[in-house]
Amino acid sequence: MYTPPHFKQDRAASLKFADERGFGTMCAFDGRKPVASSLPFYLSYADDGTPHAAFHVARHNPLLKLADGATSWLLAVNGPDAYVSPDWYVSPDQVPTWLYQSVHLTGPVRLLSDQELSVQVDTLSDKFENWLLPKQPWTSGKMTAGRLEAMKKGIVGLVMTVEEVEGSFKLNQHKSDADYAAIANALGDGDADAKQISSLMRQIRPQVFADDTNTLERSAP
Repeated sequence: MYTPPHFKQDRAASLKFADERGFGTMCAFDGRKPVASSLPFYLSYADDGTPHAAFHVARHNPLLKLADGATSWLLAVNGPDAYVSPDWYVSPDQVPTWLYQSVHLTGPVRLLSDQELSVQVDTLSDKFENWLLPKQPWTSGKMTAGRLEAMKKGIVGLVMTVEEVEGSFKLNQHKSDADYAAIANALGDGDADAKQISSLMRQIRPQVFADDTNTLERSAP
């Protein structure tokens, strides 16, 4: 991952982001061309602190043939992104750009045993069902044993031992306060991703937007 110093994230922040997203694109190379699949995953940590990204794929997914436990794969995890028009800056002579969050995890991938797969399926569903609280979480126990086992025969569990963590959060950190605020405000009127980028920028430099907050407070009834 090419990451200018302004946008580089440390290991802890990058892993936290990847774990909270829980969805990415797993990429491998078959010797002739890239092979990739978009999939959900969760992170766990070995006793020595090594991260592991656990996931599963359909039994006929071509990625399976490449899981030799030695060759490195890449898991690309992306967050919101937004286009920035040069017209929005205060300063002249700007160029178009794109703001985004992205983390790359790299490492070898091995197959899981049937028992490990059972734990993984439950752990993965627990992770995302918790996003829906206070809804009563779905569990595999709600399925009949026969149906659950039949479904599990159609998938194969895998786990990546994460050896390299790279993070790039390009949020205009290198711009002046005036330009930074102008872009965040413009993105605040955009689509859902643009609004998320705007919110992240405000979290990074809250002091730049203090006057906005004070104005709102003074105008409140």
